[in-house]
Amino acid sequence: MTTKVTSTPVPPTRRRGTEAARARQAFWLLLPTLIAIALVAGYPLYRTIFFALFEADLTTPDQRTFLGLGNFWFTTEEGVALGFLQDPKWWEAVKNTMLFTVVSVFLETVFGMIIALVVNSAFKGRAFLRTAMLVPWAIPTVVSAQMWAYMYNDSFGLVGRGLLGGQALLANTDTAIWALIAVDVWKTTSFMALLILAGLQSLPGDMYEAADMDGASKWTQFWRLTLPLLRPALLVALVFRSLDALRVFDIMYVMLGANNAAATSMTGYARQAMIDNSMLGMGSAVAVAIFLIIMVIVVVYVTAFRVKFD
Repeated sequence: MTTKVTSTPVPPTRRRGTEAARARQAFWLLLPTLIAIALVAGYPLYRTIFFALFEADLTTPDQRTFLGLGNFWFTTEEGVALGFLQDPKWWEAVKNTMLFTVVSVFLETVFGMIIALVVNSAFKGRAFLRTAMLVPWAIPTVVSAQMWAYMYNDSFGLVGRGLLGGQALLANTDTAIWALIAVDVWKTTSFMALLILAGLQSLPGDMYEAADMDGASKWTQFWRLTLPLLRPALLVALVFRSLDALRVFDIMYVMLGANNAAATSMTGYARQAMIDNSMLGMGSAVAVAIFLIIMVIVVVYVTAFRVKFD
């Protein structure tokens, strides 16, 4: 004789009450972190937006004049353009920053994927290779930028004089941007490889065993299994690197100098407005524009990858 065991369903009211209790518990556990984020990031962002609406000097921020969106777009009665969106130098910085971001992040992702796939396989000396690949990333950016500036020198540099026959790569923006991209790719590819490697190690091995049994080639496994499963890890890696690339400043400042950095990157333009020219309002407006550009790009990434974080 078989005894049939039936389970009693949980009433919807009790289930909703349990979920509400868990949500309240999660909120109280996250509250200290939310407060820290509000103090560290939220308040500075609020002050930046606030000063973006005023004409203010960095040395006397309390003595300010309300301009509204004048720091962004404003033309005097005499026809003088004062908003930074009317400055060709700003758009030149935007173009160079976007070129730097797209090319460097693309190359770092491709090379990082190749390195991650290599070090994820089993071979002798893998532990040493994993440690060695992080050396360029571990070098401080200012140090590596100065080192490459010497190497690019057209008089005594190994690259500038030895390989390129005395070409002054850093002398103008058209060639300097590609030299800067090369430095960034050399330094940061290992960081991308580390993030992608972490994603590769979290993939289930039984799926690859089943694919091998079905006769799928390594190339097919990469396109049909590895890449789709790596979307969350790739999204994180791309967001991190894109944020850094869009805010690039230190490499350009060290290798090109303050004036050329202002024409080459958006953050360099913001620094020149706020620090060199003491224009707190203008510099804050540029910072707000950079924040909006970054926010749009992050939204595009999340939408394109269709990754859901539960």
